[in-house]
Amino acid sequence: MKKIIYIFIFLFSLSVSGQKSLTKLLKKYNTESVPYASVKQVNNLLKISLDSAQGDNVILLDARELKEYKVSHIKNAIHVGYDEFNLKETTSKLKDKNATIVVYCSVGIRSEDIAEKLQKAGYTNVYNLFGGIFEWKNKENTVVDSKNNPTEQVHTFSKAWSTWLKKGVKIYE
Repeated sequence: MKKIIYIFIFLFSLSVSGQKSLTKLLKKYNTESVPYASVKQVNNLLKISLDSAQGDNVILLDARELKEYKVSHIKNAIHVGYDEFNLKETTSKLKDKNATIVVYCSVGIRSEDIAEKLQKAGYTNVYNLFGGIFEWKNKENTVVDSKNNPTEQVHTFSKAWSTWLKKGVKIYE
C-alpha cells in the first residue's frame, strides 16, 4: 500500500516538476536493499546461461500485473505479479535458492518489493533489473507477446509512467 501512495505522489510530481532521471526516481522510491542488475549485465548473464555446458540458469521474474505481462514481457520470464503475488506459489517454482534470479517490473519499483520477499525467503542471488522492462526495451532488446512472438508493444501502466519508455509502442488501458 505504501508503494501505491508513493506512485501517486510521483505522478503528481511529474506534472509539477517535469521528468526526472530514472536514477533519481529509483533512489526516491527504492531502498536499494536488492542489488540492481543493468540491462547489459542481464544480457551477459543470459548469454552465459545459454552457453553453459552445466546448464546454469538465470531466472527472470515479471512482477507486473497479468494484463501488462500479456502485452509483452522478456522472453522466458515467469509472471509472478505484484498485487496478487503469492510467495508460496512462486517459491514452488524456484527450487534452487542459490540460482540467479532477476526480478523486473516497468521501471524497477514493484520488482524491488518482490525481490525483497524472495531474499527474506532465503534466496541468495536475487537482483532487480535497473529500469525494468522499459529500460530493456529502450536499449533495443526484444520483448515478446503472450504467444511468444516479438512485439514492439509495451504496457506502460499509465500515460504518466509511459514517459519512461522511449522505444516501442506504448500501451496503457
